[in-house]
Amino acid sequence: MTNIVILGASGYTGAELVRLIATHPEMTIKALSADRKAGKSYGVVFPHLRHLDLPTLCKIEEIDFTDIDLVFCALPHATSQRVILKLPEHVKIVDLSADFRLRDADEYKKWYGGDHAALELQKTAVYGLTEYYRDDIKAARLVAGTGCNAATGLLPILPLLHAGIIDPDEIIIDLATGVSGAGRGAKEGMLHSEVSEGFHAYAIASHRHLAEFDQEFSLAAGRPVEVTFTPHLLPQNRGILATIYVRGEAEAIHAALVAKYSDEPFVYVLPFGEAPATRHVRGSNYCHIGVVADRRSGRAMVFSALDNLTKGSSGQAIQNANLMLGLPETMGLELAPLFP
Repeated sequence: MTNIVILGASGYTGAELVRLIATHPEMTIKALSADRKAGKSYGVVFPHLRHLDLPTLCKIEEIDFTDIDLVFCALPHATSQRVILKLPEHVKIVDLSADFRLRDADEYKKWYGGDHAALELQKTAVYGLTEYYRDDIKAARLVAGTGCNAATGLLPILPLLHAGIIDPDEIIIDLATGVSGAGRGAKEGMLHSEVSEGFHAYAIASHRHLAEFDQEFSLAAGRPVEVTFTPHLLPQNRGILATIYVRGEAEAIHAALVAKYSDEPFVYVLPFGEAPATRHVRGSNYCHIGVVADRRSGRAMVFSALDNLTKGSSGQAIQNANLMLGLPETMGLELAPLFP
């Protein structure tokens, strides 16, 4: 068995990690940290998991990492890098924050407003988009999980840029995401009465996941790419749906996506002309992609749906951890989506 620690276990991604690892045949949770809730049982903080035999929540400094194989770090941005810097060298790490996603330190400072505290570690981190960095992830000590919005846009568009069948200068990502993507902390704008029965755009032309899109799309295209990306808040708990407008032949786009993902365990390309729905991936590690021809020749709409807490975060983290630990990539992750 592999000994696991989850840092920041009182948030949504922490709870999702616990839910998934609870049925993982090769992982055992040895410690769960949550500074503000230290001393509480996990079932008190998350009653839906009270049936599990789990360690009591504790502070990070109380954890003995001697026999720990891998740490999932679900701490806030900026906090994560400082904690990871102090972890023992023998411990493998999957970070769910944004702290190690950007390879350029200046880009990190631009988008996150401060200097990086662990620049040497940042240089060694592997970007955690499993379907593209699988071999690097297997050999990595530190993997930086993607942003959930970023994963939703990267998975359908990266193959098209690699194949050169869409115009890199005409990519528009119109994305809607559930409220759990904003985290569990109390925020006035996330109150039920503020969110329900409404739909609105946020972080317009300034969302931090733009940095990930620019980084990965530019690498795939072999030249600078800057996309138009607008996120919207859905009045639902989980799920992301991206509608992406591109210039290219729809049939060729669909064929390229089928060719790329036909052997991937968690990415499913729908039949041509069909679009996915968030309710069909809820609670799962699957991403569904669809392609529909625009009424104008030479243009297409590419759709992508995933669960922001699973394939967009905690499920992806476990997928990467499996690779880092030499385990089957799909282990513990083949749960069917919840429906209805």
